[in-house]
Amino acid sequence: MNRNNPGRYVLISSAGGEVCRAFVPNALPPEPALNVDPELEGLIHETLLALGRLDSVSIVLPDTVLFTYMYVRKEAVLSAQIEGTQSSLSDLLLFENDVGPGLSMDDVREVSNYVAALNHGIDRLREGFPLSLRLFREIHGVLLSKGRGSDKEPGEFRRSQNWIGGTRPGNAMFVPPPSDHVTECMGALEKFLHNDPVATPPLIKAALAHGQFETIHPFLDGNGRLGRLLVTLLLCAEGVLREPMLYVSLFFKSHRQEYYDLLQRLRTQGDWEAWLEFFLRGVKETATAAVETAQALLILFEEDRQRIQAIGRTSGSALRVHRALQERPALRIPQGAAMTGLSAPTVTTSLKNLERLGIVRERTGKRKNRVYVYERYVALLSEGTEPL
Repeated sequence: MNRNNPGRYVLISSAGGEVCRAFVPNALPPEPALNVDPELEGLIHETLLALGRLDSVSIVLPDTVLFTYMYVRKEAVLSAQIEGTQSSLSDLLLFENDVGPGLSMDDVREVSNYVAALNHGIDRLREGFPLSLRLFREIHGVLLSKGRGSDKEPGEFRRSQNWIGGTRPGNAMFVPPPSDHVTECMGALEKFLHNDPVATPPLIKAALAHGQFETIHPFLDGNGRLGRLLVTLLLCAEGVLREPMLYVSLFFKSHRQEYYDLLQRLRTQGDWEAWLEFFLRGVKETATAAVETAQALLILFEEDRQRIQAIGRTSGSALRVHRALQERPALRIPQGAAMTGLSAPTVTTSLKNLERLGIVRERTGKRKNRVYVYERYVALLSEGTEPL
């Protein structure tokens, strides 16, 4: 649906006295109300079923942390790649073990910051803290705490004009609201998140909130990553997901141009229905993929467990190290010892046995401070995370 008045334009002066227009979006929900036809209604139902299946994975798994640890990292890698980073899932795991991945440290640190930001947000929600402007600023502060963007006012709404595309506001593809409108726009978004003026179903709320956040672009840097992080946080806050196991950025990355085009149509035409259909397809597809990945990983774990049992006398300690690798698929010997309660020499022997079985591979080539990676596990989670 085309809405003739999705917002209003205000005139701004940029450097050099150039005058151009900045867009101030109307508050949510859209007016007129969303046109949810039978086809869109059916997609909403299918997407909720897919999310329900994903959420059930967190119930039936013997230990949810085995999956959330890596799912959060996959989402972090994908979201950063949309912004142009070249870091991979393996790079991140090695970086977290203090091994330089051989690529831009800014790239891999940006991904690591995303992991920390998402974890911070989830922890705060579990403490009972509401999804709010204060929490957005906190998360943004973590997201830009180190490396690229750390000089772009982490944790603070912008006090200057930004733009999307082009070299200046005058030739930009889109100019978000002026800085003196940001607090007002974000305040209205916060009210919408808390069902003011009307209650909105969580899945629709997540779609609309993400689109609105990207239009407001309230920070100088990190808006895309924080806007995508908002989707997972909102679904967890609303009880749709118990754990942050959705990596919807996989769909956004695979349909990157459509993603940007539909966000732009929100601003020019107010076409929330087209955006909602795209968003629902993305959530449904990635939720289904996440369930399939969890099933594949459980099969992998069992196959490898049986192979380890066949080695005989030393299988007991090797199985304990294998269990630790399911939780941390890039493992140092001291870390393995701490997680299993085994001695460092026993962990070393176990890892060498697993290496002979082709289950792990040592990735540093060093004699000390070695990192062993659960190769097939990382390969399964890495599907779709190849740099653009």
